[in-house]
Order: sequence, then C-alpha cells, then structure tokens
Amino acid sequence: MTQTNIRLGIIGAGAIGSVHMKTFNNIDGIEVAAVADVYMPLAEQRAEEHGIQTVHGSPQALLEDPSIDAVVIGVPNQFHAPLAIEALKQGKHVLLEKPMAIDSEAARSIVEEAEKSGKVLMMSHQMRWTGLSRAIKQRIDNGDVGRIYNAKAGWFRKKGIPGWGSWFTRKDQAGGGPLIDIGVHMLDLSLYLMGNPKPVSVYGSTYAEFGPHRQGIGTWGTPNWDGYYDVEDLASALIKLDNGATLSLEVSWAAHSAFLPEEPFIHLMGTQGGAALIGGSGKYVTHSDNEVVESDITPLEGEEDRILMSRHFVECIREGKQPISSALSGYTNNRILDAIYESSRNGNEVKLNWD
Repeated sequence: MTQTNIRLGIIGAGAIGSVHMKTFNNIDGIEVAAVADVYMPLAEQRAEEHGIQTVHGSPQALLEDPSIDAVVIGVPNQFHAPLAIEALKQGKHVLLEKPMAIDSEAARSIVEEAEKSGKVLMMSHQMRWTGLSRAIKQRIDNGDVGRIYNAKAGWFRKKGIPGWGSWFTRKDQAGGGPLIDIGVHMLDLSLYLMGNPKPVSVYGSTYAEFGPHRQGIGTWGTPNWDGYYDVEDLASALIKLDNGATLSLEVSWAAHSAFLPEEPFIHLMGTQGGAALIGGSGKYVTHSDNEVVESDITPLEGEEDRILMSRHFVECIREGKQPISSALSGYTNNRILDAIYESSRNGNEVKLNWD
C-alpha cells in the first residue's frame, strides 16, 4: 500500500524559503503544496519557480488550510515563536529555521506547545548533516576522541553585516547580531558533537564597533538606510557544561581579524584524541609513543546536508521519532544566547538553572 504524500507548506518566500522549496521538491513522499508570504508578488514568483500550486498572502491562511500536514517556517526571527505555536495548534508538524526564537522565553513557549500537540518540532540545523560533521560524529561515537573536555568554536567574518538597517540589525526583530545569526550554528553543532551536555554557567561579552558607523557591510540581505543598527558585530563567550567540559565561542560579522579563517571552525579536545573542522576540511590528532600523529578526516559520502536533514524531518513525521535537532536543543541554544547577552550587559557570570 502506497503512503499518501505529506503535504508541506512553506512560510516565507525569501532566500531561505526558496532553498527549502528546492530541497523538498527532491524528497520522495512529500509534496510542496503551498507557499505563503506577506509580499504576494514574491510568493507568486516562488510558486512559479518551484511548481507550487497554492499561494497565500498571509501565514495564517496557510496554517488554517486543513490539507497541509507540515510547514517550514523561514521568516524573520521575531515571527518564529508566534508562527510555530500557531502551526502546532493547527495540528501541523514544524521545521523551524534557526534561531528557535528571539529569546529563551519565547523558545520555551514553543517547546511547551510542541509537547502538548504531540507533533514533530524540528530545528533546521543543516550543519549537523554535512559529510564532515557526520564523519567527526562517527569518530567520536567510535571512541577515537574519548571524553571531550574542551572545545573552541566560532565563525569570523571581516566584512559581512547583512541587510544593514533591516530586521537583521534590529534587536527587537532579530534578537541579536552575529551571535544569534551564525553563532547559533556553531553553538548547536559543538554541543551536538560533545554529546549534548547541559550548560550550567556562561560568561560573555559583545561589541558593536562597525555596524553603528555603517562599516563592515556585507552582500547578504537588502540594506535599509532609513533603518538602524542596535545589535553586536562581535561576541565572545565561555560556556561551562554539566559534565565539567568547557566551550569557548567567538563570532563576528565584522572584525579586524588577521590569520583567523573566514569559515566556521570547531576544535574538539578529548582524552583519546582531538577532532577539528575548518570549513570543509577536517583533522584528527592523537599521540602515539609520545609523538603527535595527525591525519585528515574525510567527509562521509552521501547526499548533501539539506537533503539529509529534510529526509530526517519526513522520517520523524512518518515514524513518530524525536528529531536529532529537537525542540529541546533549540531551547538550550536560546538559553545560552540569552545568558551571553545578559553577561555582557552586567559584566558577571550567568548561572543557568534547569530545575
């Protein structure tokens, strides 16, 4: 007996929404059935580009459509929580773009609604699914790294502020700057590779040395020169975890950073060995007979990251499985981000209570 296709709606017709449309059109068992955007001409354009039958001029209209089984939410950060909560109330499964919400209070509301609804709530963290990330995870699971007790992660951009003056650079709409934009990816991937320990304390600092002066502007997004900039352009933090490990995180949209790679990086230091990635390159290091031995980590073969992530979403819906990038992981990320911002404001360590 052939399974009925899962009917998927995409909320947000911008760049990331278009990526999801293209990806899910290559996934068996799912039909991209509708797209919604408050800017109707863009929604209609995407529908034509990707062969989508139904176009809505508002997210609510799509969410109220009983024929839609699941949705992808790819809109500005401030709308993540209200749309995810409404989607879950309407009985839809949700694939939610990062960050989960603009703060941990809003993220917690999503988690609570997901638990009540019994529907799948999955975070869209495609970096977990790259061939290199999977190869490193395999090394860790095989015991090659041992107990990971220290990690360094980050992503430096020298000149990459997106959409100056738009929602990207407004705290009330985005929740923050590079920390919540690209830092959340490095935070999420690091915690995942470390075995998902809980954060217990955070010390951090944020700086805005470029954006307020309209410097360091990149090519992503559309500037709004009538807008404003009130987020950071660099963040640095030390995160202590409940298993005794530490994670340091540094990210920037703009910085005078020499010798630092303008690619995502993670260095995992364990009792048996170390694993690292910089962009698409990976290394394993260990000691043998008191000598340092290094070798390349070859990415695992297979389909590209977003295809694998999207297949996992479908699998979780079909089989009632807990997603690898679960609602709890999204909430944990938001709690750490909030703590970094709070620590930067008050100059003190912030302790996290999980009772």
